[in-house]
Amino acid sequence: MSETRTLVLGLIAGLTIMLGLPIGRIRRPMPRTRLFLNGLAIGILLFLVWDVLSAAFEPVDTALGAFHDDTGGFGPVVGYGALFFVGLGLGLVGLVYYERMFSRHDEPASQVGAAAIAPTSRHGIAGYSDARRLSVLIAVGIGLHNFGEGLAIGGSAARGELSLATLLVIGFALHNATEGFGIVAPLAAEGERPSWAFLVTMGLIGGGPTFIGTIIGRQFTSDAVTVVFLTLAAGSIIYVVIQLLGVAARANRKELLIWAIFGGLVAGFVTDMVVTAAGV
Repeated sequence: MSETRTLVLGLIAGLTIMLGLPIGRIRRPMPRTRLFLNGLAIGILLFLVWDVLSAAFEPVDTALGAFHDDTGGFGPVVGYGALFFVGLGLGLVGLVYYERMFSRHDEPASQVGAAAIAPTSRHGIAGYSDARRLSVLIAVGIGLHNFGEGLAIGGSAARGELSLATLLVIGFALHNATEGFGIVAPLAAEGERPSWAFLVTMGLIGGGPTFIGTIIGRQFTSDAVTVVFLTLAAGSIIYVVIQLLGVAARANRKELLIWAIFGGLVAGFVTDMVVTAAGV
């Protein structure tokens, strides 16, 4: 497959994340609608955690099988296992300190006598609302995940597996369409209407790595790199799910929340079943 055709496939797979983003422009959704959208996003993200971790663990599992059959040493097991847990830890625990950095900026101005020291103006992400920051975190986590998908597309194209590369694009496009919705769910849950510029930026953060991964994957493949990026994605997505559950818990409508989460899980697994049925 030509390099141009490969890049076009990666671009298509990445841009489909834009399909789910416009839902963030809904004007003042009802509280029940907000909760449902939030729960649906949680379900989709939970599916992604399973999908990402199962793919990231494959090299570890393969190394363990080789060690068991006496066809490989214990070194690959230790190496891939270390990458797996370090990546997962950085993706999950690292975001705790990332959030703490911004919480320090949110502290009220200190008082000195009768005069107050005005807080410094904040720019960029430091000036975002909590809902927007959470959307950025979701986009980053999905972007890391999509980088791994791009590596798979590029790798299959480099090996001349045209049909596999095409099916991968179709499958990842289906997934990415639902992921776009997951990015804007925190904004919908808080009734915050983002600008089109913000939505496009989130789409580039979440979908752009698919294109970048396709470029890199066509040049070389590395199980170690794949494990690192997938586990970083899994850790960050787990952190985001915890945050979204905290937002949903305030609504005190458990039945609606559970149904919405179930719907998100179904959406994730059905798209995966379609891809599997197609022979990927």
